[in-house]
Amino acid sequence: MTAYFRLRSLPAALGLAVAGLAGIAAPCVYAQSTPAAAPLYPNNLVVSRAVYDNKAGNVTVGQALPPNCSAASGACPTGGATANGTYPYVFNNVLYDPAFGITSQIYLDQVTVFGQPINSIPVPSSALPGAGGDQMVTSFSSKSEIALQLSTDGNVLSFMGYVAPIDAIDVSNSSTPMAPDPTNPDGQTPAYRAVASIGLDNQFHFTETNAYSGNNGRAVILNNSYGNPFFYTAGNAGNGSNPQPNGVVLGAGAQSVVPSLLSEAAQAPGLPTPVASFSVAELGQKADKVGKDDNFRGETIFNNVLYYSKDSGSNGVNTVYFVDTVGTACPSGTGLPVAGAKLPTAPLSYDPSTLQSNGLPSNMCILAGFPTTLAKNSTGSYPASLWFANATTLYVADEGDAYTGGSDLYTHAAAQTTAGLQKWVLSASTHTWQHVYTLQNGLGLGTPYTVAGYPTGNNTATGLPWAPATDGLRNITGLVGPDGVAVIWAITATVSGGGDLGADPNKLVVLYDLIGNTDASVAAGEPGFDFKDAKFGEVLRGVSFTPGSDLGFFQNQ
Repeated sequence: MTAYFRLRSLPAALGLAVAGLAGIAAPCVYAQSTPAAAPLYPNNLVVSRAVYDNKAGNVTVGQALPPNCSAASGACPTGGATANGTYPYVFNNVLYDPAFGITSQIYLDQVTVFGQPINSIPVPSSALPGAGGDQMVTSFSSKSEIALQLSTDGNVLSFMGYVAPIDAIDVSNSSTPMAPDPTNPDGQTPAYRAVASIGLDNQFHFTETNAYSGNNGRAVILNNSYGNPFFYTAGNAGNGSNPQPNGVVLGAGAQSVVPSLLSEAAQAPGLPTPVASFSVAELGQKADKVGKDDNFRGETIFNNVLYYSKDSGSNGVNTVYFVDTVGTACPSGTGLPVAGAKLPTAPLSYDPSTLQSNGLPSNMCILAGFPTTLAKNSTGSYPASLWFANATTLYVADEGDAYTGGSDLYTHAAAQTTAGLQKWVLSASTHTWQHVYTLQNGLGLGTPYTVAGYPTGNNTATGLPWAPATDGLRNITGLVGPDGVAVIWAITATVSGGGDLGADPNKLVVLYDLIGNTDASVAAGEPGFDFKDAKFGEVLRGVSFTPGSDLGFFQNQ
């Protein structure tokens, strides 16, 4: 495609654009901030990366996991840790402790759209020399964390993590301070989840929340275009038995979080404030257990509509949703956004007296044409994230089924037909979204690759090969280039014989597609390519354009 190669011919022009915009600053709504170690410049890409510090002493063979497991939960494993803290063997402990993870350093890697590295910015944490004050970490190897999203005005980048020290075990399934769950087997000290943001002022800002108790926050978007700013967040809650406490039910799925003006030490967030919820009862199905359908992975905003994706869990539906702010878009649980509908600007109202019996009221719909099959019956829908090229073209990253059943590990991954980058087109005649094809060429689904320093042969804990292979895609972003070509950057999901697939070093890849094309044979001839690789002890998680980027710049080249 000529447009793609024209994009590749622009490094000099892009360099001028970077230099010209670097000095722009914008007023910030926060009072508390921490300077970034290096600047982010408009018109570049930023990739979130987690790095495990590979200390053998992080775990002792035989130690009890999860930490301080509550006997009241009835879910404490017998035995003890099977591996010490050495990477990647340490993540074989997930076979013994399903909640296993270790908090790790987050980096924001800035690269040009052509792949040239610019800088790497550490997010403040206890691992940094002289660290103090506000900080945040991620859980290695929680594969759904630290997605990157730009604000509604495009000037602020946000992502989620934990207020915890480096090398803390199982924080990703800990309770939050205001939403304790006595049945949660993870007895780790309660930890706030937090939103981190960085804008054109190149300052980090942190806001704590009690949402996602027992689980993790995954994606966040700052709405700073309509009155007082606030965050829309996506994630999951709960790690105990039923019935779940009110704080856990309130803290699941889609949340609204108000940015704090205070330092982390001075913050005292209250109960979570959900912004949206969905129940399979809207589809005429028997209602699931309260709070179980809102296990959301990704989110995006397009034309003032807030969309979510769900690709995991045995409850609800793995599909694409939108928030219905007018209340009439989906009489039977599916539909299309109403023209002129506004973004939600207030938390979801609910009746505390019926929360345990009825859950939150439903104000979400499945996007018409997308799957409505219950997750427990589904055989091939794992939408992890979303990117709209225009009002009638939607790209969906499908993560793949994470199959680790046996020696057919790689052949199974290669045989998937919907894993990769799905293209959906809105039909003018049926008023439904239709899946026209899935871009897989160049992804190497099911093809094992090597990583320097990574073990070879089979993992004795699983009996399967250590070598990772791409299984699908997670987080994506894109732009519409010259000649109507969509260029999409995507973080890969993996499959391997490692103890935890989230610990596999993965990749950032680029795919491109002619927006007006609906011919699968034409699309299959356009190969993607490898853009950036995680190294030993690293995983890539999110990808976004930098704050202040002008995507129209690329369209005009």
